[in-house]
Amino acid sequence: MGFIYRSWVKNRGIPHDQFDGRPVIGICNTFSEFTPCNSHFRLLAEQVKMGVLEAGGFPLEFPVMSLGETLLRPTAMLYRNLASMDVEESIRGNPMDGVVLLMGCDKTTPSLLMGASSVDLPTIGVSGGPMLSGWYKGERIGSGTNTWSLSEDLRAGRITKAEFHEAEASMHRSHGSCMTMGTASTMASMVEALGVGLPGNAAYPAVDARRNELARMAGRRAVELVIQDIRLSQILTRAAFENAIRVNAAIGGSTNAVIHLIAIARRIGVKLGLEDWDRFGRDVHTLVNLMPNGKYLMEDFCYAGGLPVVIRELGEQGLLNKRSVTANGKTIWANNKDAQNHNTEVIMPFAKPFKADAGIAVLRGNLCPDGAIIKPSAATPKLMKHIGRAVVFEDIEDFHKRVDDPKLAIDADSVMVLKNCGPKGYPGMAEVGNMPLPAKLLKRGVTDMVRISDARMSGTAYGTVVLHVAPEAAAGGPLALVREGDRIELDVAQRKLHLHVSDAELAKRRAAWKAPAAALTRGYWKLYVDHVNQASDGADLDFLVGKSGSAVPRDNH
Repeated sequence: MGFIYRSWVKNRGIPHDQFDGRPVIGICNTFSEFTPCNSHFRLLAEQVKMGVLEAGGFPLEFPVMSLGETLLRPTAMLYRNLASMDVEESIRGNPMDGVVLLMGCDKTTPSLLMGASSVDLPTIGVSGGPMLSGWYKGERIGSGTNTWSLSEDLRAGRITKAEFHEAEASMHRSHGSCMTMGTASTMASMVEALGVGLPGNAAYPAVDARRNELARMAGRRAVELVIQDIRLSQILTRAAFENAIRVNAAIGGSTNAVIHLIAIARRIGVKLGLEDWDRFGRDVHTLVNLMPNGKYLMEDFCYAGGLPVVIRELGEQGLLNKRSVTANGKTIWANNKDAQNHNTEVIMPFAKPFKADAGIAVLRGNLCPDGAIIKPSAATPKLMKHIGRAVVFEDIEDFHKRVDDPKLAIDADSVMVLKNCGPKGYPGMAEVGNMPLPAKLLKRGVTDMVRISDARMSGTAYGTVVLHVAPEAAAGGPLALVREGDRIELDVAQRKLHLHVSDAELAKRRAAWKAPAAALTRGYWKLYVDHVNQASDGADLDFLVGKSGSAVPRDNH
């Protein structure tokens, strides 16, 4: 029976001795010209192949659905679960012993980890790395973060269109993902913090020679993982996720990591929920002075020592599960205990942090019985305790239609509320939670307001933004019942989000509420809307939670 399998594979000139029982390593590649962040992955895959061959393995590259945050509509998050199915079935259905995951843009990282977790082979991750820093008129500009600020400057009349386009050409000037601490860099940091990637995975720039070396070493290590039979579930333990939550707080990481880590954990069989984010992120200081929370960019983070410095700081404070095993076979503490900080303006010591107690805060209240989140490190301190009048937008179309209407009854103390943008309502839960402020308020110098929605926001965004309200409006959550003029109270210190409307009035409104019509009634969109879990449960498809293992025993190769 081996004749036909070997014969077909030999059509590319594969020598016969490659079939002598050596480990077959699949290289899962998310390269796509529609995904600018991953544009260099063909080169990265070649480095992995060389590493696999050097270690005596047999590398075979395969493509899976790529998710480009900048071009894919309506949102890459809609297709995260679909891509994870592609990854899972590609790994399960093909005769590989281990897999190297190549991931970069926001949703490629969680989708690959989710799919691989459901199969649980020996696995190692390689992120594509951030771009070089953007520079405009002698100042750093960062992906997303300055996109929002420059857009608001344009709307407020502070810059011209010509200046806007000049900045546009100066921001993204090399291969790689966002160079701010957005979701891409956050998830690359999570790969390293979880132990799935090698030390240095988070911060080496995409065009740095060390990124290629890391890819080659990952190829070598993938072979060793197979020989030692170290599977993904031995790395993605409960302790590893606790480490990742604390690292996320220390780097001022993206709110999107909350949804992604919960989804990954539940695929591998680890119980993880919102309460864990509040428990393990609370009292952890933000140490990293990077956009969108601060001043610097990922290139600066790399030169300062990168994630190993952050992990060492947490370990020295007793905030690290030091015995967690990582993909290189060493514990997370052994990998990072000797890290040196080369720039304390970029990575600040725990004793003198960039921002104190700034982990993701999980809110509860009658407006979010299943939880909501806010990122304190990106918020305005004086708005962290606030009561204001609700200005309600029923959906994203309503928002775009009315936000810049001069007649809109809104002031700086108002609370902007956006409905029907959660997993079901705006299929995929788009990054529209950081609603742009009304132009008339921007022109008056208003820079931040409390904003509440069931949507997500880009990891590159900032502001006093309450996100992931669960249950979402489209699922009949209390958010659907908010009306113009209602009073809403936010108290982050008390973890409180309360709608000042009586239970009797809410019951009356609920009786009159009707679910919005579905955007599409066929294909993947219908499958998604019918089966997606709420944000508090990771927004995975209900039938994908858990794992099934590999369908191909190694002795069948």
